Amino acid sequence: MSTELLQEQQAQQLAQLAAKAEVALVWAEPGQPVASPCINVCRMTEDRSHCQGCFRTIDEIRAWSTADSELRLQIWGRLLQRAGLDDPRSN
Repeated sequence: MSTELLQEQQAQQLAQLAAKAEVALVWAEPGQPVASPCINVCRMTEDRSHCQGCFRTIDEIRAWSTADSELRLQIWGRLLQRAGLDDPRSN
């Protein structure tokens, strides 16, 4: 795959993650579970530090299904930092 095509694909994935963050963190209905950041690009980075799609670590992915809302919001905050994206709650 060419470098240009790879960069375009990564930009699209970041845009998808940013849009999902806004829906999950700003527009979510009160009382509903915090939505998962998964964008169905489930591949770990070469150094295995985090998922290339959602930017969660293996431990964060494992914890997600049993995490309460507070922990899920903390995970969202950390993954947005890893991705280099602004947290939509601070806008």
